Amino acid sequence: MCAITQTTYEGDSQQPCLSSSVDWPVFARRHLGVRQGEAAIPMASFTGCAQTDSYDRRFAYLGRSAGSVTYRGASVNKSPKGTSKSKTTPTSRRFKEKRIAILDAAARQFNEHGVKGAALVDIAASVGLVTSGITYYFQKKEDLAAACLLTSIAEAKALVALAAEESSAAQRIECFFKLQAGQLAAIERSERPALINFSDTRSLPDALASTVFAAYVDLFRSFRTLLKGADSPALSQDALNARTHLLLSFANNFSGWTVRCEPSQYPRLAARVANVVVHGILDPSTLAPDGIGPRLPEPTTADDETAESFLRAATELVNEQGYRGASVDKISALLNATKGKFYYYNETKIDLVTACFERSFEVHRHFLSCAEQVSGSSATRISAVTTALILFQMSERGPLLRGSGFSALPDREQRLSVFRSMERVIERMGNLFVEGFLDGDIRAQDPTTSASVLYSAINAASELRQWVPGISSDGVDRLYTRPSLLGLLCAE
Repeated sequence: MCAITQTTYEGDSQQPCLSSSVDWPVFARRHLGVRQGEAAIPMASFTGCAQTDSYDRRFAYLGRSAGSVTYRGASVNKSPKGTSKSKTTPTSRRFKEKRIAILDAAARQFNEHGVKGAALVDIAASVGLVTSGITYYFQKKEDLAAACLLTSIAEAKALVALAAEESSAAQRIECFFKLQAGQLAAIERSERPALINFSDTRSLPDALASTVFAAYVDLFRSFRTLLKGADSPALSQDALNARTHLLLSFANNFSGWTVRCEPSQYPRLAARVANVVVHGILDPSTLAPDGIGPRLPEPTTADDETAESFLRAATELVNEQGYRGASVDKISALLNATKGKFYYYNETKIDLVTACFERSFEVHRHFLSCAEQVSGSSATRISAVTTALILFQMSERGPLLRGSGFSALPDREQRLSVFRSMERVIERMGNLFVEGFLDGDIRAQDPTTSASVLYSAINAASELRQWVPGISSDGVDRLYTRPSLLGLLCAE
């Protein structure tokens, strides 16, 4: 395994510095962004954001040209009259248009099959090329994957830059999600090329991964500026990093929440998500003064510790590198075990990964069952299950398998089964919110959105030490669980 090195950025305290020897968090499902060179998002997508002096000022960075054509509904530049179209060079319009088309096709294939599982022949065929034609633009599949990731990161920074024009932290966060909603709606309507998910970024070779991870750190720092300001609470550097990690995790998960909505409703979803992220799920008065909530008993340990260790190792690698990146050799090597030992305890890799998902869902069910038996308010039960799951994620028995890991499973029925189980866990968490509304214990909000945001915070807890090294259990409550429940602008 690679190790994180620590350094200081412009007065920051101990923030991860990424190099080819990095141990990095996995990014969830689909990212966000606005592609340079494309037509602007309709202004209707920005309802609620402060208006700038002119429409063109808000979209000046897009670099629009006088003429355009459409590829799969996405606007791309066309050659002016008199320009030869017979040559395809890295500086020609034709080259750039084809490159956009390749990135679009590649993102779709990577999202469906993962970087390891996607085939260049399929990417090439979808844009009318043979496999060797792709290599004119990208020498290897991994180069193409890195280009997709870097493009998404750059686009995300562009959205952050627009949101940063707002005057308060709350407005900046709200505007960011509205921008993201408008862009994802355009992608859903095939008006823009697809964006790659971040489920198995660690499967890239070290040299490419180093470049991508360094760009992601820069994106993290951009997101952090959204939380700073005269109206923001006074926060320690650790608290600010923990909340930025939460905000970026919510942004990474937002596209997954849109599956429940029509594209026309994405802005409404964005408003609901921003409301929960900014103002929180619970009122501070509902929490115990000496902590987040009552501690729940942990699940019983497995009878066979070796079998359990294979589950933990496989979970860690699938979270980092996706299903196909987590090979039998890598899982065995993580435990210093032979392949023979692997197959003694596991029939196949897919059987082991299926067991990993079931173990993760069983842990959720255990803590939900315990919380449902806690006497007191719904707020107490919500805080109890949240605290328990976050601490379990960061314990020696963690992590839990991230929900995004199911997307690259090779078997369609298995993907559907895992997705159904995840949705049922989120629905069960949502029931706690419904009970709270009925009892008057918590403020009115969309229970599905609140449960999804909370589930995202729980998932992302396994990566918290990347941003807050050496954090203690008490520190987790103060720096991470509190803003997960009370909103990113609550007092530390």
